[in-house]
Amino acid sequence: MVRVARIKPKSIAEELGIEPGTELLTVNGRELTDFLDWEFLTAEETLEVEARLPSGDDVVYEIERIEGLPLGVELEPPTVRRCANRCEFCFIEGLPQGLRKNLYIRDDDYRLSFAYGNFATLSNLKERDEERILEYRLSPLYVSVHATPWHARKVLLNNPRVPDIKEQLWRLVEGGIQFHGQMVVVPGLNDGEVLEESLTDLWEYGDACLSVALVPVGLTQFSHLYSGRSMDVENAQSLLAVAERWAERANAERGFPWVYGSDELYLLAGHELPPIEHYGDFPQIENGVGALPMLRHRVESGLGRLPRLDGKRVIVVTGTAMAAQLPPMLDQLAAATGATFDLRRTENSLFGPTVTTAGLLVGADVQRALAETDGADFALIPAESINEDGIFLDDVVFAELREQVPIPVFPSYDFIDVLELPAQPPASSAGALA
Repeated sequence: MVRVARIKPKSIAEELGIEPGTELLTVNGRELTDFLDWEFLTAEETLEVEARLPSGDDVVYEIERIEGLPLGVELEPPTVRRCANRCEFCFIEGLPQGLRKNLYIRDDDYRLSFAYGNFATLSNLKERDEERILEYRLSPLYVSVHATPWHARKVLLNNPRVPDIKEQLWRLVEGGIQFHGQMVVVPGLNDGEVLEESLTDLWEYGDACLSVALVPVGLTQFSHLYSGRSMDVENAQSLLAVAERWAERANAERGFPWVYGSDELYLLAGHELPPIEHYGDFPQIENGVGALPMLRHRVESGLGRLPRLDGKRVIVVTGTAMAAQLPPMLDQLAAATGATFDLRRTENSLFGPTVTTAGLLVGADVQRALAETDGADFALIPAESINEDGIFLDDVVFAELREQVPIPVFPSYDFIDVLELPAQPPASSAGALA
């Protein structure tokens, strides 16, 4: 069902009198099944839209519009395709009980892969889904490959009915679809020979496989499906050596690295991350590939915009992984502003010490880190730890946390976003940065 959520003011839809709650049935005679149909079928200049009003009455809208002029219709969120796998490393399987319900939704939806860059295994694709991908040219997709050998993929996904990913990808590639791949590597299951075979298979897709990210498996203290070995320093170094060897080949033959190790992989291996030029247009930065080099670049690029903050003291809350990486950046910020930065290294109390990412810190962690403010002027916390509704993973509301701390608290993505403000903003505006 495709239903209208909101109508933008002064839009074609408002002029037509379309109202929230209206069910959209067809466009130019084609039945609508989801937001993809709406987005692609309404690209025409002349439209006939059949709809059912909230009252139950059916209506037909005849629409003539100038090319490119949006209709102004916002749809209700689609029903998410659920994942039928139980992957060794599934983050959902590593969550504790008692969190809000939507955190336990395991999506595996090719539509969200195209629309938002979510990774999908493609294991639940039906023939009709492949036809839609090809018809609408849903490219590029973001695919959780993990392993191309069928036997290894069945084990990794804990799903004996998972289809052959190589056959699926070939059908899509032959239809003109490109994709980015990721491999979450589990020592003993998809490293070694399986990894080499997988990269060889993906290389054969040529330009259709745009990039591959190698991500070390991450576990929480609640993960219960895992049967592989731990990702220790030795395993991380071996995995990084594979990534660098393939990147060297890709640079020589294709002019760019193609295979990228995630930032976490470099940190686990104890290796310095590549320069920012290594990542090109950062094809998988949302997957943790190049995020730290980009942060360093943003800090360096923004130093000249910062005002003097002489005498100010700033608390910086971060996770254990970033705590060792931030001091050089904080030194740069201190030199540019005259402020003093107090770094608060914080362990994750919800997921356990093996989860070191700053973006997964929960409200209780931030509260603990800011229990003593010691006369500081304000505090910066990772903006990624709060969702769009201003809520941490443990359901702590940022606005309420802020009221409990005696100094202003600001979510920040790169320090510059808060520090460059011409005057210290009032605490009430901090939520806008979340």
